[in-house]
Parts: sequence; C-alpha cells; structure tokens
Amino acid sequence: MTDKSTIATTFDADVIRKDFPILNRQVNGQPLVYLDNAATSQTPQQVIDTIVEYYQGYNANIHRGVHSLSQEATDAYEMARKKIQEHFNIAKSQEVIFTSGTTHGINLVATGFSSFLKKGDEVMVSAMEHHSNIVPWQMLCERTGATLKVIPMNVEGELIMEEYHNLLSEKTKLVFCNHVSNALGTINPIEEIIEAAHKVGAAVLIDGAQAAAHIKADLQALDVDFYVVSAHKMCGPTGVGMLYGKEEWLKKLPPYQGGGEMIAEVTFEKTTYADLPHKFEAGTPNICGGIAFGAALDYMNSIGFDAITQYEEELVRYATEQLLTIDGLKIYGTAKHKTSVISFNIEGIHPYDIGSILDKLGIAVRTGHHCAQPIMDFYKIPGTVRASFSFYNTKEEVDKLVEGVKRAKSMLE
Repeated sequence: MTDKSTIATTFDADVIRKDFPILNRQVNGQPLVYLDNAATSQTPQQVIDTIVEYYQGYNANIHRGVHSLSQEATDAYEMARKKIQEHFNIAKSQEVIFTSGTTHGINLVATGFSSFLKKGDEVMVSAMEHHSNIVPWQMLCERTGATLKVIPMNVEGELIMEEYHNLLSEKTKLVFCNHVSNALGTINPIEEIIEAAHKVGAAVLIDGAQAAAHIKADLQALDVDFYVVSAHKMCGPTGVGMLYGKEEWLKKLPPYQGGGEMIAEVTFEKTTYADLPHKFEAGTPNICGGIAFGAALDYMNSIGFDAITQYEEELVRYATEQLLTIDGLKIYGTAKHKTSVISFNIEGIHPYDIGSILDKLGIAVRTGHHCAQPIMDFYKIPGTVRASFSFYNTKEEVDKLVEGVKRAKSMLE
C-alpha cells in the first residue's frame, strides 16, 4: 500500500507541467488552460523525444529485415508490447494486439463475433456508451440477427445494476461496457459486470479508453475477455492503441484484415495465418506510435498512478465545489465513483456559446454530445460543456475556468 502522505509531498504539478511544451503556449493572447483531456491528453517532452529519436535514428520496417535498422526498430516495437503487457498485467505478450486505437479494437472484435452469433442470441451494451461502443454492435446484430439489449442508467449517471442482472440470460453472448464514461466520468462496476456475465457464459469487452489515464487496470485480476485503450488518452501519440484479448478468444476469432505480416504461407490455392499477435496485425503498423506508446507508459508510471489518482480526485472535487457556486449551473453525472470529468450546463444558455467564449479566454473545453448522444437524450439536453482534467492541471487553472464561465454567463444572459 502506497503511503498517501508520501504522495502528497512528492507530487508537484508545477514541476510536471515543465515536461509538456504545449502548456507554455498562448491561445487568443491568453495562457492556454487545457481542459479537454478526455478527448486527447497532451504529450510530454520525453515521448516527443522518443518519436524524434525513432525517425532520426532507426526508422525502418519491422519483422522483415536482416539489416541493423530493421532489427533495432523491431526490438523497440516488441519492447513496447512488453511494456503494455506489464503495465496492464497481461499473462502473455501475444495477447497484446497493436491497433490504431480503441475504435479499431472494438470493430476487430465485433467483426470476428459475426462468425459465432445467430438469430435469437443477445448482446448487451450500457446506456452510457460512446458511439464507438454502440454502432459496431448494432452492425453486428444486423449481420447476425442477434438482439441488442441496453443496461439502463439513473439520473446520477450510474448503471442500474439490478436491471443488468435481470437482463442477463443464457441468450446473452456478449456484454460491452466502458470502464469510465467519457461524457460523465462515471467509473462503472466492471468487476461485477464481468463476473455476472461469465456466470451465464457471456464474453465481456471493456472499453478502457477513458479509464487508462486514471486507473491502472489489472486485466488478469479482472478476468476480462477483451480490453481496449488508446495511447492518445494517456500521454501518447494519436493513431495507436491496444486490444487485449484472452488467448483462447483470439485463437477463435478470424483475422480482421488480410495482407502482409498476418500470414504464415500464401499460395493462390490457400493461405495460412500467422500465430498471435501477428494474425491481427496486417500491413506495416504505426511503428513509431507503438514505441512512443511504451514511452508514455514509462512516463506515467514514473509519476505513479496512486499519485495521479489522489491528485486528480482532489482537483475534480475542488472544481466541482467552485463551479457549483455559479447560479443556474447544473452538473450531469454525479456518481459516487467518478474520474476527473465534469459535464455541465447553465440554464438557458447553449453549451456551444459557453465553449466559444471560454476559447477566447484561452480555455479549452469540449462542447456537444461527446459522441454519447443517448446520454444527452436521456437528460433531454442538446449537449454539455465538458471540462476534463489531467494530473498536469492545477487549481489555478480551475479558478480561471470558473471565472471564465462566470464571464460567459454574464455576457450570454
């Protein structure tokens, strides 16, 4: 157990901020206050240096060359895979599939399950999913005749677990749920979701895109069948991510794409496929992105996830208290367990208008439905203003946000 008092004395956001060059820039003549971390986190110099070193020093295709550059690139890429394996406590490195991001991983699994489902089978998603974890399953149901079921949520932004247990049956073949809601910040009870699904023989995919920057998931302890993340949510580059799958499932699933690297032998009569993980990694991958993903994990682990969690909890608690001092402001998503996301509106004012004024003040927030339109429909609103925090944000930036919202309110009323 980490000593929280030690964390409090060693964690210094002002020192950490020096690692992020972009935080020094100005927007519209104002110092940047970046509060859109749920969309994309910023990248520290240590990761930027890794990207530059790759292209300057050993840029080459992997797994295919006998020359030194190819071998160096291959070693670095496969070392990144090992780093991902260790970070998420995955049993075998071949259970780590590099993808272009969370959406790619979800679609890979959804397409593969087309071979297993039939009419009358049921797949289940939660009511608070990102569109990327709704649309692929709708397409899967259209292809197979399976039925899509939805775990409902309450007004606090929590899943109604009693209803989840009632919906489960022997017809349930797949359950999909995000670990953390991108729109509300809710931390879902995935341990309970996974255990109950397995009791009826269903497989479970957890969308970890929003959780990975805040929670260090132990995938063996969770006993989850599939888990997906994107590097750009956790200080890494865009265009790369990870699909974890239990080896037994990955062996059952057919290849998602055909091409180089994913084959063992090709003739015009028949092709045989490569072993895991290469079976699902057709073509030249985002080599630099994969290596930089590993560097991002190194960076975040050097700070420590216990320290990150404690600091972000304090930050979001402070931001919540300060924002609620503004008359007419309502926060959507008040779950007991949540990460550093605050979605809010001010009565009578469109969220886009608030976001536009905040941008003029150098404050970056997200406005709209956040690719989670069913959540907005549930609350009967067009969207929200979403401020999402990272460990490099500060209480001073929260104060600027609050003052900016107050200014926007006075201008728009």
